[in-house]
Amino acid sequence: MNDNMLASFRERQQSAATETVYETQCPFCSMQCKKKVIEEKRAGRAKYRTIGMDNPTTKGRLCVKGKNAYQHAVHKDRITAPLIKYNGEFHKSSWEDALAVIKQNIQHLQTEHGSDAISVYGGGSLTNEEAYLLGKFARVGLGTKYVDYNGRFCMSSAASAGTKAFGLDRGLTNRIDQIADSKCIILAGTNVAECQPTFVPYLEEAKQNGSFIIVIDPRETDTSAMADLHLKIKPGHDKTLGRLLEKFIVQDHFVDNTFCRERTNGYEELLEELDVLQPEELCKEIGLTVQDVHEAAYRFGSAASGMIFTARGVEQQTDGHETVRHFLNLLLLTGKIGKYASGYGAITGQANGQGGREHGQKADQLPGYRSIENPEHRRYIADVWGVEESSLPEKGVSAYEMMERIEEEEIKGLILVGSNPVISNPNANLVDKALSSLSFMVAAEMFMTESAAYADVILPTTSYLENEGTLTNMEGRVTLREASRPPSGQSKHDWQIISEIAAVLGKGDFFSYDSAESIFNELRLASRGGKADYYGISYDRIRRESGVFWPCPSEESEGETTLFSQHFATDNGKAYFYYDGAASRETKKECTSEAYPLFITTGRTMNHYLTGEQTQRSSRLIAREFESFVYVHPETASSYGVRSGELVVLASKQGETTLRCSISEKIRTDTLFAPMHWGGTQNINKLIAGDLDPICRMPGFKRAAVSLRPYKSE
Repeated sequence: MNDNMLASFRERQQSAATETVYETQCPFCSMQCKKKVIEEKRAGRAKYRTIGMDNPTTKGRLCVKGKNAYQHAVHKDRITAPLIKYNGEFHKSSWEDALAVIKQNIQHLQTEHGSDAISVYGGGSLTNEEAYLLGKFARVGLGTKYVDYNGRFCMSSAASAGTKAFGLDRGLTNRIDQIADSKCIILAGTNVAECQPTFVPYLEEAKQNGSFIIVIDPRETDTSAMADLHLKIKPGHDKTLGRLLEKFIVQDHFVDNTFCRERTNGYEELLEELDVLQPEELCKEIGLTVQDVHEAAYRFGSAASGMIFTARGVEQQTDGHETVRHFLNLLLLTGKIGKYASGYGAITGQANGQGGREHGQKADQLPGYRSIENPEHRRYIADVWGVEESSLPEKGVSAYEMMERIEEEEIKGLILVGSNPVISNPNANLVDKALSSLSFMVAAEMFMTESAAYADVILPTTSYLENEGTLTNMEGRVTLREASRPPSGQSKHDWQIISEIAAVLGKGDFFSYDSAESIFNELRLASRGGKADYYGISYDRIRRESGVFWPCPSEESEGETTLFSQHFATDNGKAYFYYDGAASRETKKECTSEAYPLFITTGRTMNHYLTGEQTQRSSRLIAREFESFVYVHPETASSYGVRSGELVVLASKQGETTLRCSISEKIRTDTLFAPMHWGGTQNINKLIAGDLDPICRMPGFKRAAVSLRPYKSE
């Protein structure tokens, strides 16, 4: 072959395209849409495209985030080697050196200050295997009681409410496809059209089948545009609305008395409490008309079937637990639970917000939804782990309270996996101060986030295209995310990182796994007999059946698709009504004042996810929405001298932030709205107080008192 022929051959070889297909799941919301990412390489350059895959939950649908999720996985800014901070600057290192630094510092701090000197902070996007392993690592690898995760800010109100009312917390009590046949649907504090777009076709089908849809939200959204009735409530008054709906349902005789007397506890006590409510006065207080509230009660009470979905709008309140309990009361009063097309759904936010809270990375939980305060539960898990029950730490504190303990210097060290607390926590200025005060911090991260920047060691972790594992979607279906793309650079899976840290601390025998599946098989055993029982689920079975519902106690069990048809998961098999007299307590909520005359509420947008760590590294998504904003009603804007497109300053007792003003008639005149995806000067959580729900420890993200003024540069 002469030189010309050889050159021509090489040119043809370089121009030939090679195609690789990665079957996976979207890393973002709890719908967990299945998809294929197709990588085409030509002449050394890669191009990508994404197509949806058929599956029982989303049927091949994808939203704009899911279509572009590959962009952060292949981004040039990914951390691909361990980093160690010297004199305030990060430098690349070997894994061996990074682990040696971690070992030295953790052992020193625990020797000097005790096991609880180190804390572990996880995330709701970790796989079930990694969430399980993180809880085990905290308690066995470190012996610390301080472990919690960012799902505390997402689902804790719904989780605690479902557990208290029904004895069990699973995202949906019914299969998601039953929504289409439900005759009345209440969407309380959820904007699914932007946050979970692939959920919306079920609502559209329900409307076509004659369903009456009620949306509860202080602002007009793409979701409220679908509604037959929009209750544009004042922020933070959802608990009162729930009580009023109960009042009208009882008053108008829509109660299923047989169901209430045979299958519930506390019915008579609730009736006594509702009897004294004054609807006219309370409706004025919450910013709604008696007619609208009465109609909502009539529509739900009279419907042959009904479902209620709650999300962060009503849950992220300092009385979020009680609020959700009152909405669950509506289901119990009308007997719309445990039946086809009737039930409850907590619209899970994070990819594995459901599974993440079931298997032990919460302060109060052990795998299988067991309680760390229950001696029998502790003994069972200790036996599975091969340790003495007495060696397991006691209950710790919630995620934000860990930040307070760090700021108080009770906690000296932090291991952060899959979260960005500087942006996601309330009272962000305190979190900044807390992380600055740490003696030692490790972060397992893909990118240099606002929180990772505080670390002394950063360990590079794999993306969703590279990291196999199970996740539990919104409806309680355990799915398997296949991941065949090779790890980027020296990055490792979170479960490998956890295991390697445990090994250098002398606990390697408890963490000797060779795959995610081997961890899952231990998780199955650890969950066996618990309320979140995964024992009958295996990787092979998930592949065969496209996901399996829990509880699934044996390989012969089909998994329960409609919960509570015969009995509830409580001690006596009956559900529990909630009435304020049962546990009356004062709930601290911010009120407006002369200094802070407006309310602000926060939320998500279509184009971004959580703290933006991933979506803001997508060129297509950041082009759609490259900065934060605040919605201001035209009348409010005029009163405060602010104009659309200009910067404004929002201030509260906790701090201030600067955002772009967007004039909108879709928000109440007394309320502002801003998304929570940005950090720095745009971090909206600088305005949010650290007050917590007394039951579930949820912060009050959805209501803060603020001032508004035009921005003036110095």
